[in-house]
Amino acid sequence: MTKALTRFTTFLTEVKEEMKQVAWPSREELVGSALVVFVGVTLLALYISICDFILSKTAQVLLR
Repeated sequence: MTKALTRFTTFLTEVKEEMKQVAWPSREELVGSALVVFVGVTLLALYISICDFILSKTAQVLLR
């Protein structure tokens, strides 16, 4: 049990040291990246919806 506690403590110490080395983005970079992701996901959803609509209408016509 003591060995597991020591390993866990060592792990937390190493995580703390690694987190100090992280280069966090600025607010402007974060907002810009989030906007790009939002626009990309929206366009992809629109594309998939259009393809689904066209394929479903084609299937309805072919199955009549």
